[in-house]
Amino acid sequence: MRKNHVLAAWREDKQTVGGWLSMDSALSAEMMANTGFDWLCIDLQHGMLDYSDLKIMLPAISTTSTIPFVRVPWNEPYEIMKALDAGAYGVIVPLINNREEAEKAVSACRYPPDGLRSLGPVRAAIYGGPGYIQEANNEIACIVMIETAEALDNLDEILSTPGVDAVYIGPSDLAYAIGLSPTGDNNDPKHVATVNRIFEACKKHNIAAGIHTGSLEYTKRYLNQGFNLVTLGTDSGFMARLAHRELRAAREDTGTDRVDAII
Repeated sequence: MRKNHVLAAWREDKQTVGGWLSMDSALSAEMMANTGFDWLCIDLQHGMLDYSDLKIMLPAISTTSTIPFVRVPWNEPYEIMKALDAGAYGVIVPLINNREEAEKAVSACRYPPDGLRSLGPVRAAIYGGPGYIQEANNEIACIVMIETAEALDNLDEILSTPGVDAVYIGPSDLAYAIGLSPTGDNNDPKHVATVNRIFEACKKHNIAAGIHTGSLEYTKRYLNQGFNLVTLGTDSGFMARLAHRELRAAREDTGTDRVDAII
């Protein structure tokens, strides 16, 4: 079976940099994969995407060595299994609140006797190659999101759940959980302390620590802290930032004002 070199890196406490895909485009997925990210996550929770997009975006990523992950919409076994059968090499599962929910996510990622994943890898067996069914349980990453007040109360029991490979922090929802405004890159001392608490708990339980960011500044900050999986940004965010920056520069440097549309 094709090895999940990102998961292998996490198991050795190494660091990886990923990107986020929210646009329904196989071309943008392929372009992002060829940029050199260690992994890319296709977002089915908040992105403009659904399962039909997986069928074209996962093969596009597969033109490279970039590892494909999927954030599923919810902790539903059929959602997780369908994403894995399509060829995802791991899932990010949102809003995990306790050990029972963590066990449910893990079980959907593992074939018996380790879990309840149903057999039918379809495209996954093509992408994964010979031995997929026998080796998938050790190569598929189960990543749980810590982003609620209940999850913070149950942090140790979630992180000690067998089969959980990594934690992924959603900073905006985490801000909600601790009574702050939902800002992504957040420097509020209370938010920083909570992120640090989750990070230290991950290290205590020997699982990978991950976090979402929206800027190079925060990506470097969390990599310097020791996070194992950090998102540099999203496809739509990269496009919008560069377009805004260069359009503004073109107008300011040449004195060219915007022409208002005539209706």
